[in-house]
Amino acid sequence: MRIGQGYDVHKLAEGRDLILGGVKVPYEKGLLGHSDADVLVHAVIDALLGAAALGDIGEHFPDTDPKYKGVSSIELLKHVGGLLEEQGYVIENIDATVIAQKPKLLPYRRSMAQNIEEALKLTEGKVNVKATTEEGLGFTGMGEGISSQAIVLLTSMNDYCYDDRIMAADCKGCCGGCGK
Repeated sequence: MRIGQGYDVHKLAEGRDLILGGVKVPYEKGLLGHSDADVLVHAVIDALLGAAALGDIGEHFPDTDPKYKGVSSIELLKHVGGLLEEQGYVIENIDATVIAQKPKLLPYRRSMAQNIEEALKLTEGKVNVKATTEEGLGFTGMGEGISSQAIVLLTSMNDYCYDDRIMAADCKGCCGGCGK
């Protein structure tokens, strides 16, 4: 099993949509960035890449590349999901927290989780999205920006075949390692 942790932060600015977890959240400001600046998805991407030892979001999607200007972070997440699949990783779960004084995110959290699950082809319940404030402290508490943290657990397909505690009794030899 492999664990990855991700963090992202963006400044709030006038004239931008607030996109979190692929959801357009009604608010007078949005996050400033080269892409749609979705801090939640960016933290998840970094956690996934880190767990798989595949670098970080800036390495895969540099903000100096014009093709990523205004891109949906959900599309970037789909690409990372494909990379993990190619490397033989299974996403066990994702737990993420958005840190924002405003707006209140409770009505949108389930949709955010569903968007992440759909982008990564995960079953329902594999992604949890939480939100918290910082009680008026720091840049998030003063409404200057929003940050997000994520942690993920990956399992290599090889682990499924070599560990008989995880492997089903009727294993059909998915990786050729267990000989069944």
